[in-house]
Amino acid sequence: MSQFTLLRTRRFAPFFATQAMGAFNDNAFRYATLLLVAFQMGLSTQQVALYSNLGLALFILPFFLFSASAGQLAEKFEKTRLIRYVKLFEIGAMALAAVGFYTHSVALLLAVLFLMGLHSTVFGPIKYAILPQALRHDELIGGNGMVEMGTSLAILTGQIAGGAAIMQHPRGELYASMLVIAVAACGWLASRAIPPAPATAPQLRFDWNPWRQTVQALGFVRKRSTVFHAVLGISWFWFFGGIFTAQLPNYTKLHLGGDESVSILVLTLFSVGVGVGSLLCERLSGRRVEIGLVPLGSIGLTVFGVDLFFARPDAPPASGLDWLAFLAAPGNLRVALDLTLIGLFAGFYIVPLFALVQARTDKSELSRVIAGNNVLNALFIVVAALFGIGVLSLGVSIPRLFLIVALMNAAVAFYIYALTPEFLMRFLTWIIVSTLYRIRSDGLERIPEDGPALLVCNHVSYVDALIIMGSVRRPVRFVMHHRIFAIPVLRFIFRTARAIPIAGAKEDPVLLARAFAEIDAALAAGELVCVFPEGGLTRDGDIAPFRPGVEKMLARRPVPVIPLALRGLWGSIFSRRDSALHRTRLPRRFWSRIALAVGAPLPPSSSAAELETSVRELRGAWA
Repeated sequence: MSQFTLLRTRRFAPFFATQAMGAFNDNAFRYATLLLVAFQMGLSTQQVALYSNLGLALFILPFFLFSASAGQLAEKFEKTRLIRYVKLFEIGAMALAAVGFYTHSVALLLAVLFLMGLHSTVFGPIKYAILPQALRHDELIGGNGMVEMGTSLAILTGQIAGGAAIMQHPRGELYASMLVIAVAACGWLASRAIPPAPATAPQLRFDWNPWRQTVQALGFVRKRSTVFHAVLGISWFWFFGGIFTAQLPNYTKLHLGGDESVSILVLTLFSVGVGVGSLLCERLSGRRVEIGLVPLGSIGLTVFGVDLFFARPDAPPASGLDWLAFLAAPGNLRVALDLTLIGLFAGFYIVPLFALVQARTDKSELSRVIAGNNVLNALFIVVAALFGIGVLSLGVSIPRLFLIVALMNAAVAFYIYALTPEFLMRFLTWIIVSTLYRIRSDGLERIPEDGPALLVCNHVSYVDALIIMGSVRRPVRFVMHHRIFAIPVLRFIFRTARAIPIAGAKEDPVLLARAFAEIDAALAAGELVCVFPEGGLTRDGDIAPFRPGVEKMLARRPVPVIPLALRGLWGSIFSRRDSALHRTRLPRRFWSRIALAVGAPLPPSSSAAELETSVRELRGAWA
């Protein structure tokens, strides 16, 4: 099922429309205000610059002041009702904007910018916390991709529509007012169709101290290291994107030689790239929360950010080009491609990070984690603005600023992946498995979303653990022979995944005892542990008898047992075939069609023979 089918469901479509119209209106109003102040009020260049920077500061300020309070509201109260109140607030703010447009009151328009910042501050925690309540786990990556795509395109069309409306002389103010009020009203109407989303922490006591709540929200962000580093990655994205988008108008004029139409084209290419990248995340990840896409995204941001510098490092050969003339000029298609691919890889980068935060955070804390995320995002946006101003004031050109930020992106990515190797481990797993196999999964919903369980699976190839790791949504601790654990490259993946090396009683009894103790500790901590009870890779494609060690694990720690069966791997690359017959009749196959089947949970009293029978039935006739 495609992520687009979500648009036919009531649990997603009204929310998608509501958030897209909110993003549209934010940008339509901001851009209309910017053009009104810059071109129609007879202000000096210094006044325009002052009001532009002041407007950005006022829009960002509520994120610092009220994000923590917004997170509390989203946890304590039913979210759909809150969304409707936020949309009514937006209608009132847009009515004030209409007065500001008509009277050319800069003070009133700046006040409305603050109100729209407050609108976004309150809506943000609800926006990302409602998705895990409305969507199934396997829909989370697709839903986030749709939201990011919709937001990206809404920002683009909002800026274009707001600018076009305000520039329609002599009734631009009227058209802009009608536009923002109408969209706000449509957003409120769409919100009325959103299904209820119950409060996740109704017992929460509201704290009116914003400073104390901000510190507490940041504490929730830091509670889990993987979530914290994901939030840092999201905040860095806003720094990176803030630098690029803030400089695009001047970059277009000074280094691309384009007019206003080229500025719109450049923004369109970037926005469409983000939208396409966001949508592709579901297909590339196989409908899972695949954080292996995050390193791929960061690599693309750096590669094409650097190439953008080399594509046009100096002044353009011509100026005043419209968008058609720009595309026809030599070398500009490379610039256009770089901008599009920067957006594309930005989608690969940001969507899995948001999905990871949603998947790894308790639902009763998610809104406050998103609130803490918004505080850090706002901080990084402000730092990005100050950084851009500071670097450009030193005489550095905009292309060189882009180059510096692209190289900084590589350094930041390396730092985050060093702190949380799971990102790089998942990337290597995703590359290996996606390159070698085409996987179909059946019954993954039978694996519990929390709590301990022992997974038992047949053992066909050296990469069985990678295939299961790439398919199961929860982190899995694998028990594997110490020699497989020590395979180069795979060793980094297995160690990062905290795999448990094991040996036979005759081979290394100390290691065996240590492995059983570690398995018991992992199950006691509520983790998933996966064992291959055959004790080694199959030599003929058939399932060998399960050894009694699995019974000892369950006797020591009774937990549910989930049978798994790998199908289609025998004869593929990395499967084991020792006989001459198999070597001649079964060629090694790349990109093989394989499947992972998950059976119904079995009681901890199950014998090794019963578990073997269950796995055999799952595998069926396809071996």
